[in-house]
Amino acid sequence: MSFRTSLSPFPRVPVWDIWVRLFHWALVLCIGGAVLTGFLADARWAGWHLGFGLAAAALVVARIVWGLFGTAHARFADFLPRPSALLAHLRGAGGRHRGHNPLGALMVFALFAAVLALAGTGLVVLGGWLRLGPLAADLGTQTGRAARELHEIVAFALLGMIALHVGGVIFESRRARENLAGAMLTGRKEARPGDARPVEARPQGRRAVKVVATIAGILVLAAAALSARPVPDMPVSRIDPLTAEECGACHMVYHPSLLPAASWEALVAGLDDHFGENAWIDAGDAAEIEAWLTAHAAETVDTAPARMFARTDPDAPATLTETPAWKRLHGDLPDTLFEGAPVFSRANCAACHADAGSGRFSPFAISIPKEKTE
Repeated sequence: MSFRTSLSPFPRVPVWDIWVRLFHWALVLCIGGAVLTGFLADARWAGWHLGFGLAAAALVVARIVWGLFGTAHARFADFLPRPSALLAHLRGAGGRHRGHNPLGALMVFALFAAVLALAGTGLVVLGGWLRLGPLAADLGTQTGRAARELHEIVAFALLGMIALHVGGVIFESRRARENLAGAMLTGRKEARPGDARPVEARPQGRRAVKVVATIAGILVLAAAALSARPVPDMPVSRIDPLTAEECGACHMVYHPSLLPAASWEALVAGLDDHFGENAWIDAGDAAEIEAWLTAHAAETVDTAPARMFARTDPDAPATLTETPAWKRLHGDLPDTLFEGAPVFSRANCAACHADAGSGRFSPFAISIPKEKTE
């Protein structure tokens, strides 16, 4: 079915089916959410960032399947960017393409590749740096740190592509005298004489759904199986009872992986002047606690907190809150947060980190409490 408008002599015909349009705008929302939670929000939004990223990757995979089984203009065969067609389009001699033009098609594939690359590097960051997810058993923090840097580079590249894409849409809309963004809302574009003929294709919706469901099932099962494997070089999960009894009598018990062995040795050796207090305990108990702390110190595990907090301040090697990493990670928090209820102290990690006792300090376990006022 076609119809004419009062502003154009050409009929408007269906081009973008409902699935292409839903994919397009859902991907815009997912990328926008990932950008906001990745660049502008703090670590508490890490779960949302992960969700937006995985959703974007899932959308791209579904779109690739629809590019094989979908409607005529949705299929890759309709807009596969051949070099000759791309050069002709750049010279303005390629004619009008009712679907994606060659330059737009090139951007489509580049955007798909960038989103999938971000999902891949994101999973490596999750597994290596955070030691979570399906790759945690295979990767370490060194790999995770490198992947995090690559993830950021690809993210900036994606933002550049998006800027070029928006600019290209505006330019082509003015050149062709048609609203390309509006067409992605209505699904219709003008049918003009000389338009490139679309491929002959009947949509195979059921087959596409089966393929997407099969891919999703395989990925979910594989992720579950891989995530169930034990992760090596992780912090000890339970605090030594003697350490918990003696240290916990005055303050929260810090996980041994948060400081290097030398710092724990200095702390135990100076218990008679423990941050201005006399915390002396029986020599035998002190030796046992020191042995347990040093046996599970930062050097013995491979987690992001252990790697970061192992670099202590030379002037205060036994003070966790004086490490460069602690100051960098908490520098944007107001002083009043640490002065009143329910936190009371910069050293009270458990007030904001639900997994502080395990030494994991996952961004998914952060909950900064609201300051209580009298």
